[in-house]
Amino acid sequence: MLADPTAPARPPAPARLAGAWARPAVRLAVLAAVVLALVGAYLFTDVPGSLSFALEHRSRTVLAMLVVSTAVGVSTVVFHTITQNRILTPSIMGFDAFYVLISTVIVFFSGSAAFLAFDELTLWLTQVAVMVAFSVLLFTWLFGGKRRSIHLMLLVGIVLGTFFRAFTEWMQRMLDPLDFQVLSDAMFASLTRPDETLLALSAVLVAVGCAAVVPLRRTLDVLTLGEPTAVGLGVDHRRVVMVLFAAVSVMIAASTALVGPILFFGLIVANLAYSYAGSFRHVWTLPTAVLLGMVCLLGGQLVLERLLGYGGTLSTVIDFAGGLFFLYLVLRKGAR
Repeated sequence: MLADPTAPARPPAPARLAGAWARPAVRLAVLAAVVLALVGAYLFTDVPGSLSFALEHRSRTVLAMLVVSTAVGVSTVVFHTITQNRILTPSIMGFDAFYVLISTVIVFFSGSAAFLAFDELTLWLTQVAVMVAFSVLLFTWLFGGKRRSIHLMLLVGIVLGTFFRAFTEWMQRMLDPLDFQVLSDAMFASLTRPDETLLALSAVLVAVGCAAVVPLRRTLDVLTLGEPTAVGLGVDHRRVVMVLFAAVSVMIAASTALVGPILFFGLIVANLAYSYAGSFRHVWTLPTAVLLGMVCLLGGQLVLERLLGYGGTLSTVIDFAGGLFFLYLVLRKGAR
């Protein structure tokens, strides 16, 4: 049968593949498949002893990684959109420093024995409540009056974060060596030993934060155009920013109190998501950031466990890589 000469020519296979790859949905599906493959490799390979025991322990670790990736990925992308800056992260507001300060105060006044005997649920609730209260007071003070300014909020956050770190370091220098060792061990982020109750509570708080962010995904797209344009298009900028900052505060507080501080994790996954998603729309960048976070955590944990024999901690590797990535972003923007 002769081909219709008026029919458009079918593009070659490489062109069709390139056209498919340009679609954000295809990229997201490929990334999801990679995450599922990493989950399977982590759960079912190199199982020592009982398979059921290993699956129970490892599945809890995977859930903790999912909670942390969702909290950090979503909150960092939202924070970048609000502040119109892709280098700043929620940790710039002093969340990580405040978390370390809370634990240091407990050890300083009650000792390491009391800190270790402290009920985990009570400690988690205390840390989350204090961090959320701190952020709410800060946002209300800066956005509740006429001096509403995101730049002022960032400046105050940097100053407070510096103060928290300096005060924490001063107290740590006065600790007994044994107390300092206990505190140092507690400050390393750990994803492999999450408490079931704390994991469930953290997942609920992160889900609440996502429930506040997801309905505003189109509004977030408008916010990328800047405050004047967003206001001109009918966005209630003050109300939306307050809601988003509250959601970011809850998610970051829950994640940090669950596993500890991971300073540059959000910076890595958010900026990789912008490059990988192929779209500025938050319906694609938000899930891409979450999945890339899972790739980083699962891939890093597999390398540390299977190849390096637990020769290090995942948070140390992420902080080191994130620090280099931060310098790269600063130097690249400075060169423009």
